[in-house]
Formats: sequence, structure tokens, C-alpha cells
Amino acid sequence: MNFLNESGSLVLWMQVGLGFVALLVIVERLIFFQHARSRVADLLLGITNHVRKKAYAEALHESSRTRGPESRVIHAVMMRHHLDRSNLREIAQEAGQLEVPRIERNLRILLGITMIAPLLGMFGTVLGLIEVFMEVSAADGAVAQAALASGMFQSLTSTAMGLAIAIPSYLMYLYLYGKAQRMVHRLERAGIEAVNIVCDSRDHDRIVSFRDEVESTPSIGRAKIPKESKDS
Repeated sequence: MNFLNESGSLVLWMQVGLGFVALLVIVERLIFFQHARSRVADLLLGITNHVRKKAYAEALHESSRTRGPESRVIHAVMMRHHLDRSNLREIAQEAGQLEVPRIERNLRILLGITMIAPLLGMFGTVLGLIEVFMEVSAADGAVAQAALASGMFQSLTSTAMGLAIAIPSYLMYLYLYGKAQRMVHRLERAGIEAVNIVCDSRDHDRIVSFRDEVESTPSIGRAKIPKESKDS
């Protein structure tokens, strides 16, 4: 029975450790998403103005000094602005894939805690019930009933603690996972917008107005209009 007592205490301490780790992961992820927020619309507007002026050095500087994973994807596209559209798309996709592990970091740990905590609670309950029945079998009458009630309470505490850790951890996992997925979608959109900005500026440079085309075309034998004679 001493072994069962020590096992039950060990299970409770393991649950406390899991709850502490879950709290650390939640706080770390909330801080990460708070610092990762950036004004992508303002950044893309500034990048557009620089690219139209062919000021790629200024575009690189602005994308590098802006925090957030979206700015790093845009910076990767700006560094290779001379490539064609298909290659720029691949670069934007690769840069976004490099950011995904940072965005989803430690979320699997939080999900694992939500699955392990209830199982540890059930394990502690089983150990507690075994101890209770062993004590009841050795006791008589009112002593057995008191031991049964006390042991049941202590054994069910383990299950309650496991559920108390698992339920909020799983809710926070769903919340953080949703934020991670929305950030991944913003990464993809930022990369597409950066590629379109670079490629549209090239297409705009190739457009020649009808007036410029006429003026640049050499005149070929303009027909002379005969003057009417004064006698007619």
C-alpha cells in the first residue's frame, strides 16, 4: 500500500507539472502572436510605391525593418525581384513554408498535454481504488465505510485534476491553432501580393501609349496636298 500511496502522489505531481508546462506554452504563444502582428496593408502600399519608382533598395529596407513573418516573406520576394513570375511564386511559397514551424511551434505539446492529463487522472484513480479496496478488505464495519469514503474522494481527485488541466488546455489549443492558420493564410496572401506588385510594375513599363508609338515611328512619305491654283 505504501507503493500505491507513492504512485498516487507521483501521478498528482506529474499532473501539476503538465499543467505548468501547458501554462508556459499558452503564455509563450500568446506573446508570439502579439509580437507577430504587423500592418501588412501599409507595408504593401509602401512597397508598391518603391517598386513603381524602381527603388528596390528602399523596398528591401522597408521590408527588413518591419517585424512579422509576412514582412520576411515580402523581403524574400524583393531580394529576387529580377526573376520571372513562376520563380517568384516558388520563392514566396518556400519563404512561407519556413515560417510555418515558427507559427505552429509548441502547439503539438499543448495538444499532447490535453490527451495525457485525463489518462494520468484515470491512472491515478485506478491506483486509488486499488488502495481503497485493500484497506476495506482489512478493516471492519464503520472503519471500512470511512476508509472507503476517504479513499474514493482521494482517488477521484486525480481524475478531476486531469480534466481540469485538459479542458482549458484543449480550448486554448483550438484558439491558438486558429490564430496560426489565419497567420499562414496571411503569409500566402502577402507573398502573392508581393509577386503581383513586382510583375505588374514590369508589365506597366512595357506598355507604350498610342501617342508615344506614333511619335516614335518615322514618317514615311507623307502625301503632299496640291494647292489650288488661283486661276481656277
